[in-house]
Amino acid sequence: MKLNIVIPCYNEEEVLPQTFVRMKALLARLKAETDTDARLLFVDDGSRDSTWELIAQAAQNDETVCGLKLSHNKGHQNALWAGMEQGVDTCDAMVSIDADLQDDENAIIDMARQVNEGKDIVYGVRKERRTDTWFKRFSAEAFYKLMKRVDDEIIFNHADFRMMTNRAVKALIAYPERNLFLRGIVRELGFQEGYVYYDRKAREAGDSKYPLKKMISFSIDGITSFSVAPLRFITCVGLLMTFMAFVFIIYALVRNAEGETIQGWTSLLVSLWFIGGIVTTSIGITGLYVGKIYIEVKRRPRYFIEQRLNL
Repeated sequence: MKLNIVIPCYNEEEVLPQTFVRMKALLARLKAETDTDARLLFVDDGSRDSTWELIAQAAQNDETVCGLKLSHNKGHQNALWAGMEQGVDTCDAMVSIDADLQDDENAIIDMARQVNEGKDIVYGVRKERRTDTWFKRFSAEAFYKLMKRVDDEIIFNHADFRMMTNRAVKALIAYPERNLFLRGIVRELGFQEGYVYYDRKAREAGDSKYPLKKMISFSIDGITSFSVAPLRFITCVGLLMTFMAFVFIIYALVRNAEGETIQGWTSLLVSLWFIGGIVTTSIGITGLYVGKIYIEVKRRPRYFIEQRLNL
């Protein structure tokens, strides 16, 4: 089997030397244990440091190291997409893993075995989150629980560490949408699925590329790109508020017929602010979807390739 290992990179100069060493050792194990001929496909997502220079140097000395340099930073999902799209015709299967190798690269061997047994998609799933900070663990688990409510097929504690056969990748890249949430889209493909469970390690060098702001943005994108559940929610809230208003109107009319006037500026102002808040939030959620439609309709290219090496 021929395997391409897609590794998106963004400002990873500190960790890449370790990544090269560990991944080269993995290639030898893959050949010995599963008879898999693997290549490393590094995708530089518009890094501002010397990430591309390190990739170019490694590619010059080793034909199993390939490189794609995107002309501008397009985000992790688009960088991953670029690697799959550009490398799908040169392999039988592809696996994606982040450059920091916090995901256990040795799990790729078990993935390759399952693919050889007939699986089309093999998901890497974290056993637990002991290496995360309390806040990261809490926020990540809250995100996955929310996504499970939105879409029951989402795999808890699975990110973008997965192996896919050539036909599964081709089915994936047939999706035309620009608002990518790959971990949701891949579950829609069907095919034969498998799972590999592993322990995630702490980052050895460099900084995390997912600070709080980016995590929140990714969560919102994931929910709104893959589900209309928020729109259903605000519809239900609107119907509930309409029902409550109808009941209150009847109550007010009955009290007025009895010759009594309902007093209270406080209750009136609270009601107005509450309803105004709901209306504003609803408009904002609707605006997110309108914005996504706007992006889809323009059909702009996902990325441009500035340089390629050994590919």
